[in-house]
Amino acid sequence: MSDDSQRPIVVKKIKKGGHGHHGGAWKIAFADFMTAMMAFFLLMWLLGSVSKGNLKGIADYFANPVKVASAGGSGAGDADSLIKGGGEDLTKQGGQVKAGDVKPSDAAQDRRRLSELKKKFEALMEDKMQRNTKLAQFRNQMRLDMVAEGLRIQIVDEQNRPMFRSGSSELEIYAREVLHEIAQLLNEVPNTISLAGHTDATQFAGGERGYSNWELSSDRANTSRRELIAGGLDIQKVLRVNGFGDVIPLDKENIYNPINRRISIVVLNKEAEEDIRLQAGRAADEMVTAASAPATAAPPAQ
Repeated sequence: MSDDSQRPIVVKKIKKGGHGHHGGAWKIAFADFMTAMMAFFLLMWLLGSVSKGNLKGIADYFANPVKVASAGGSGAGDADSLIKGGGEDLTKQGGQVKAGDVKPSDAAQDRRRLSELKKKFEALMEDKMQRNTKLAQFRNQMRLDMVAEGLRIQIVDEQNRPMFRSGSSELEIYAREVLHEIAQLLNEVPNTISLAGHTDATQFAGGERGYSNWELSSDRANTSRRELIAGGLDIQKVLRVNGFGDVIPLDKENIYNPINRRISIVVLNKEAEEDIRLQAGRAADEMVTAASAPATAAPPAQ
């Protein structure tokens, strides 16, 4: 039997060489990192340069892209949205009316039609006034301008030539003739109209508790509506009749100036017309909802 302690011990030494070449993998990783950083800073710059409405549209798109994309339309937010996915305007807030927005082409056509009506009205009234001395005296009392709602035609009072009898809603004869001429022109466009009556600041003896400028302005607006219809205006074209009393004077420096007594006829553009209809419909719906809601029982007496 051999003695294991006498066996020779062999020690093997491994001679290690220098580090081998790692290649260019780190360069690819670094390039990816730089690309990601560039994209990040570009995203931050874009988010800082867009409006809050567009930011909300983008956020809603990523929160539920299927719903936004399936709703149809040109973008997830407003017309200038960065992401095109369809759907209604996501930037609108409570109280705004966006469902009845008019297409830009329709709005442009509407403005052109009202602009042409303004020119035609001015030409016709000029011709009528040259052939009719009564209307010629009424020249300075006619005012036309374009407002947000459409074409506004105002007939104002003068000191010695009022439209209505003092403190009354009875029209003078020459005022009837002017309203008849206006009625014929209004029938030439498909737009609806809004009528408003205004008074000066002179108060009735009974004050606000009795028959006041509110009632007088409303009665005068309604009298003008009836006279326009008598002159041939299509009855379906009248959309709104208002009385503003003396709260919107034409001459703010002199609230007793006769020109503050006036009738305002606005040929409504489509956007204003839909806005009025939606507001009236919404108010009616709210009233029905309030009326149908169950009454809350009063707490028992303590």
